[in-house]
Amino acid sequence: MEDSSLSSAAASERQASDADATAPQAGPSHSQLITMQWRTERSDLDLDNFLLAIYFMRLGTLVDRAYDRHCQKEYGIGGGDMRVMLALRRGGPPYVKRPTDLFRALLVTSGAVTKKVDRLVSVGYAERMPDPSHGGGFLVHLTKKGLQVVESAIEHLARHSVLGPAMEQFTPEERRRGSDFTVRVLSMLESTVDESDEPEEPAARKPGARKRRA
Repeated sequence: MEDSSLSSAAASERQASDADATAPQAGPSHSQLITMQWRTERSDLDLDNFLLAIYFMRLGTLVDRAYDRHCQKEYGIGGGDMRVMLALRRGGPPYVKRPTDLFRALLVTSGAVTKKVDRLVSVGYAERMPDPSHGGGFLVHLTKKGLQVVESAIEHLARHSVLGPAMEQFTPEERRRGSDFTVRVLSMLESTVDESDEPEEPAARKPGARKRRA
């Protein structure tokens, strides 16, 4: 009886071992695959800066998609519109900025800011006010309703960020060092950019012009 039990246990152990051997193993992530492919294809180059730029762009895209879905569902505006509200909020009371301050802070064109402000005004989250220091100009002001919405958005992002599950895999010290590194890279990069620079507006297509095929 004991021999039979031992044989059954051994057979079960062999089956489990065989199952582990045939089970699909987790492969590299897409970003890891990109890294391996580029390092193989261009091993003659120092690709660190090139790959870091890819990492930042992919990270921003993944966060932006989740952020946009939440804003659309909960507040009826896009993630880009919410960024205007966050820019107004972080400056503190009275939550007012010039359009110029907004497009420079958000790295978008003045035309894009105008459209975003239009949408925020239409839903009552922001309002335009005359700019006393600039004749004919205006200021963008966060309304009481807008302030309530942006406070809710900040609390959600702090508590339920799409980065949360990944960041939980790191120690507090690793997270701090990662944040410090990212801020230093951004600060150094921003210091090389002329503050008066504005992203170019998309060139308007002429009426009747056909889109050229690539």
